[in-house]
Amino acid sequence: MPDFGAAHWYPQGPMRSGKPSPAGRFVQCQGCKKTLFATDFEANFKVCPYCSHHHRLNWSERIAYTFDEDSFQEMDADLVSSDPLAFPDYKPKHDAARSKTGMEDSVACGIARLIDMPVSVAVSDFHFMGGSMGSVAGEKVTRTLERGCDMRCPVIIFCASGGARMQEGLVSLMQMAKTTAAVERCRSHGIPYISVFTDPTMAGVLASYASVADVILAEPKALVGFAGARVSKQAQVVKAPDDFQQAEWVLRSGMLDRIVERRDMRSTLGELVRMLGAHLRQGAAVVA
Repeated sequence: MPDFGAAHWYPQGPMRSGKPSPAGRFVQCQGCKKTLFATDFEANFKVCPYCSHHHRLNWSERIAYTFDEDSFQEMDADLVSSDPLAFPDYKPKHDAARSKTGMEDSVACGIARLIDMPVSVAVSDFHFMGGSMGSVAGEKVTRTLERGCDMRCPVIIFCASGGARMQEGLVSLMQMAKTTAAVERCRSHGIPYISVFTDPTMAGVLASYASVADVILAEPKALVGFAGARVSKQAQVVKAPDDFQQAEWVLRSGMLDRIVERRDMRSTLGELVRMLGAHLRQGAAVVA
């Protein structure tokens, strides 16, 4: 894949993954536990140079690492989940997540440019209530897919979720059907849809819009599955392999198209968008 040059779109700001030292100069790898220089860790896309552990990113870091500099325009940022079941302690937990992350819900969406090509984008952030999918997250994913149809441009969604948000009950489960129907609309309009599994991609998200993309990519060793490891073990007749529910096992099982290192994600997505979206180029909307 061609090298499009990453130096000018590294994200700025404080460390948000790994375990920074009090002085902020070092970070401990969550995989091999080695101590890394914070600046080197940032420059390597928050991937450990020793064990290649891909640390989790927040949504703004994901945008900065992947898309053209200053091209992302966030949309639907004001949508906020209600509390349809008056679920105990849901509101304070939701408010705490909003305060901690600066997000209104677990998905950020909008439009951007990738290697100077317009795309409709949604990014799940695991730091917001485990990336769980409630009514707002499902609505944002749906609007992202529909925006691709309206703008005649490819859709890219980064998945990172523990599944449907139980505090919203049936309302959260309905998002599975809604988002899947939006994918079908993209397909009927000839709009390419690419999903990227990051750590973790689980449960209702995996069982809906994440798994029905035209192309499915994943980061190395991302946790991918429907039920958690304990539940899965109880249902097993034979012993599962050591890498069960990791992206590498999922790839061998035929559910993924490719595992892509984070440093190669931008160029890989760029090539896919260029190839799959070639028929849309003439009438695509212009993203400033």
